[in-house]
Amino acid sequence: MKKIINAPENYTDDMLKGIYAAHPDKVKYAADDLRCYCIANKKPGKVAIITGGGTGHLPLFLGYVGEGLIDGCGVGGVFQSPSGEQIYNIATEVEAGAGVLFLYGNYTGDIMNFDMAAEMLDMDDIETISVVGADDVNSNENPEARRGVAGIYFMYKAAGAKADQGGTLEEVAEAAKKAGENVRTVGFALTPCVVPEVGHSNFTLGDDEMAFGMGIHGEPGVWNGPIKTADELAAESLDIILKDMPVAEGEEVAVLINGLGATSSEELYILFNSVNEYLAGKGIKVYKAIVGEYATSMEMMGASISICKVDDELKGYIDYPVNTPFICQK
Repeated sequence: MKKIINAPENYTDDMLKGIYAAHPDKVKYAADDLRCYCIANKKPGKVAIITGGGTGHLPLFLGYVGEGLIDGCGVGGVFQSPSGEQIYNIATEVEAGAGVLFLYGNYTGDIMNFDMAAEMLDMDDIETISVVGADDVNSNENPEARRGVAGIYFMYKAAGAKADQGGTLEEVAEAAKKAGENVRTVGFALTPCVVPEVGHSNFTLGDDEMAFGMGIHGEPGVWNGPIKTADELAAESLDIILKDMPVAEGEEVAVLINGLGATSSEELYILFNSVNEYLAGKGIKVYKAIVGEYATSMEMMGASISICKVDDELKGYIDYPVNTPFICQK
């Protein structure tokens, strides 16, 4: 294992200390717990939005905490869920008088702990609504059982914009749901990654082999086989996405090309070009392209493609200015 760390067991907390030291004007922690990650200055009267998940996916999840996006994030260990108590402590810190939206990925541990936090907040007479991202098409035929992956970016953008504009808790939740209903993701990996506390790869792939449809924690995909070209990966991914979420000729989409941690920017733009040409061939217009790392898996080499079907409302949310230590959009 080759990593720039001190001790594997301190990986998450050392990372958090670095972020707090680098960005004290933007983020802080609550309840004397480094893993209760919060925006530095809350906006009175605004719906508070809280997410959470395991370390190893930066900028997902905590990287979205900042102006115009999320107000707090429960930080778990590498690929581990944050606790219900942490989520509760974050909520009591950032709640600003308009209720709390829990917005997170569709994973069993996260659901259990966010539900626990909601029950605790209910006893404090703080209203909560929960919305989960479930955009990974290949993870399950049932849309409600799918994993949440990079497509949650669009849900964060929608909810964050609506909250910053003064929307009610119900309106902010509906904005998140609308984005979630209109986004689909397919991903693929060329290499595994190494969890520091484990010290070895979480799965194996041959030198000329890739995994198509796998999850961001190394969950099995739909096939392992020879590495395909960018054009082939774009076509296979988009065929799956557009079968699940039809987009008519002349309609517009936002495209998120997401690197999983060790994929060069050059490769991501090659992949976007393949996606763009495929969509153009079907008469589908790309309203906005977002290319970079938005939901990684440690140092995994690979990428995901997310398509969000947009109307004027969703365009406004996507274009809304945001400012976090990791994401700045003016």
